[in-house]
Amino acid sequence: GAWVGGGGGGAGAPAAGGAHLGDRLPAYMVPAAMVLLERLPLTPNGKVDRRALPAPAREGERAYAAPRTPVEEILAQIWAEVLEVERVGVHEGFFELGGHSLLATRVVSRVREAFGAEVPLRALFEAPTVAGLGERVQAALASGEAARPLPLRRVLREGEMAPSFGQERLWEVFRSRPGSAAFNLHYALRLGGRLRERALERALDELVRRHEALRTTFRASGGRVVQVIHPAAPVPLPEVDLGGLPEAAREGAVQALAAEEAARAFDLERGPLLRAVRVRLGEEDGAVLFTLHHVVSDGWSTGVLVRELSALYEAYGAGREPELPEPEVQYADYAAWQREWLRGEVLEGQLAYWRGRLEGAPRLLALPTDRPRRPGGSDRAAARGLRLPGEVSRALRSLARAEGCTLYMALLAGWQALLGRYSGQAEVVVGTPIAGRTQREVEGLIGFFTNTLVLRTDLSGGPSFRELLGRVREVALGAYGHQEFPYARLVRALRPESGAEEMPLFQVVFELEHARAARETLRLGRVETAPLRRSPGERGRLRSELRLTMREEGEEIGGTLAYRTELYEAERIGRMVGDYEALLAGAAADPDRPLPELFLPGG
Repeated sequence: GAWVGGGGGGAGAPAAGGAHLGDRLPAYMVPAAMVLLERLPLTPNGKVDRRALPAPAREGERAYAAPRTPVEEILAQIWAEVLEVERVGVHEGFFELGGHSLLATRVVSRVREAFGAEVPLRALFEAPTVAGLGERVQAALASGEAARPLPLRRVLREGEMAPSFGQERLWEVFRSRPGSAAFNLHYALRLGGRLRERALERALDELVRRHEALRTTFRASGGRVVQVIHPAAPVPLPEVDLGGLPEAAREGAVQALAAEEAARAFDLERGPLLRAVRVRLGEEDGAVLFTLHHVVSDGWSTGVLVRELSALYEAYGAGREPELPEPEVQYADYAAWQREWLRGEVLEGQLAYWRGRLEGAPRLLALPTDRPRRPGGSDRAAARGLRLPGEVSRALRSLARAEGCTLYMALLAGWQALLGRYSGQAEVVVGTPIAGRTQREVEGLIGFFTNTLVLRTDLSGGPSFRELLGRVREVALGAYGHQEFPYARLVRALRPESGAEEMPLFQVVFELEHARAARETLRLGRVETAPLRRSPGERGRLRSELRLTMREEGEEIGGTLAYRTELYEAERIGRMVGDYEALLAGAAADPDRPLPELFLPGG
């Protein structure tokens, strides 16, 4: 039989810790992979004969070109699955097909699983076609370069189980500020139609049974924190009946209730760390409110919750058993893997990279504020929207593609340029969230996988926007290549005196929401669902001073700049938004113009 090694050796022979091909690949890839292994030219010692591999592909027309080798065949299937397209030609660009850094991470994960070879994420940026990436995969196979030797597997539920590093840090924040709701995640929907209440109850019970993270609490033990995984049990789903209120007052009342739920703190020791509330406004009118603590969930998890609850509700509502496959692993398995993997040479190498990037970085981004900063200040926040016209949006996308960058990198470059202008600093440090799901096994789990990357960019020398974009690209790619080093460990290594501060390495956050995540909503059979509107006076909470969230909205690009109201007045934020829009418009029109000369009306 054919084998793909997991810890050394080459294709064609078992390797220590290896697994049979059929156990490593999704079923639809096994036939192509078997053909690959049968066709690969081998040397007498069982390694791939690189001299006999197909010649490098030449850049050709962008019309569909079918895969020519088994490697390209498997890669094309991986790309089609990740990009959600019917087929992918070998010369089509990954980013031109809608790819971005998050999807690139998923491709690299699947390449690792399919071929048993480690190909860095940077390779997909440098060779963004099936043909180009195929050459990198072939080279990795030829060199015998194996994937990481530590697989993610189920561990025994015996004794005390350590949390992940991220959970450990949130525990420290909880112990320091037990009444804080800063790490609450809220998902609220308006419902129109007759809800099958029993189907929703059963769906919620099954969701919590499937995901151990949702029935986990934490406690101190011997000077450290441990996870406590509880048996599956019925989930409370209380109902609040607002139907007795005058019709004109109901909408305001449900909005107020949603704000109250979002602001209610969790107890990480007692739990539960998921709350769900039904709201009745009439016979066929209501809402449902979900609140989770970040220690057991993240933004990606919301998508998992939405998809699984939708499928479970549909099944139970139709009187049949659901057919969702059982998760291969659970969050506790990931936490154990993380601690096992991140030690020794791996720990030293990852930490050395981040020390080199961040030591000596400015401790504070000296942005002008309307009121002075104070320790332990309020996290109350408001937000201001922004939008880039279609012409500017198209030009930015085109510029990013031409420079081998993503839209994320172009928008980040503009944001850091603006922050540099406002602060007068030649170096700007921002934080950016990343999904942290670099293994296929965890893509369908609910849990706290999100990591935070700290991006330090040099603005000195009066570069053009095109030059700055190149600098940001290198910073981002380097960070992506070291994204599995937990932010919590980085804080401990670089700012050990920070204690339970929420954002000790940066004060400003940037993120780009992707279209698929933004459009996912819970489906409850024939019940119409829509996001619950916030009340006009409601103000959220913000762990950083500023958070710029951008999103693609059709041809245009929109966004929201959230800010702490204790520090900033709405007027100043309005000027900042206008300056950012103007800077990006100027950069899109003339990317070779020096940054100091780009038009910024706000001064």
